[in-house]
Amino acid sequence: MTGNTEECHADVVGMWVTADGHIRQELRADGRYVEARGTRHSACTGHCTVTGGHIDCVDDSGFTATGDIRDGVLHHEHLVLHREEKQA
Repeated sequence: MTGNTEECHADVVGMWVTADGHIRQELRADGRYVEARGTRHSACTGHCTVTGGHIDCVDDSGFTATGDIRDGVLHHEHLVLHREEKQA
């Protein structure tokens, strides 16, 4: 992903999930993302660009979406996603 600083990478890379766990977006360090919906793994894939706390995504079919990270929460179009905690 591209962004203003290396810290930006650390702030966005990882798994983000809705409160009900139905939608999961994995934002990868290589600028790609994979979104799962329910039992559909890789429901959509694409690339994203990060500028500060703002994210621009384009899926592989050309659909675009934007989002912002505010107070550690990813507001991605109509979705509200929280970082998934890593299992120890």
